[in-house]
Amino acid sequence: MKNKKSKNLGSMLGIGTAIGAAIFAATNEPVWIAVGVALGAALSQVKR
Repeated sequence: MKNKKSKNLGSMLGIGTAIGAAIFAATNEPVWIAVGVALGAALSQVKR
């Protein structure tokens, strides 16, 4: 069970980072990368 949560966290952080990087590329504001990582971490905590 712990391994599944670890994989989920990693994939959600990756998705959040990708979203942040895409917004960063469009706006040239580096804070969006951190926002994306935080968003990915928050999404990994949501129970389904």
